[in-house]
Amino acid sequence: MALLLLEALGALLIFIFIVWWTMFSGRKNGEPIDHNTTEDAAKQDAENPPKD
Repeated sequence: MALLLLEALGALLIFIFIVWWTMFSGRKNGEPIDHNTTEDAAKQDAENPPKD
């Protein structure tokens, strides 16, 4: 019984480690800033309609 609990604890620790690793191992400086928002894209589309 103790071996079963020890194995379950080990699996839980591995699971927590995997979740922690995937959450906090991103880019060093975070996500790049996207200066082109959807409002800018809509405004640009309105100013430059496609040519037929």
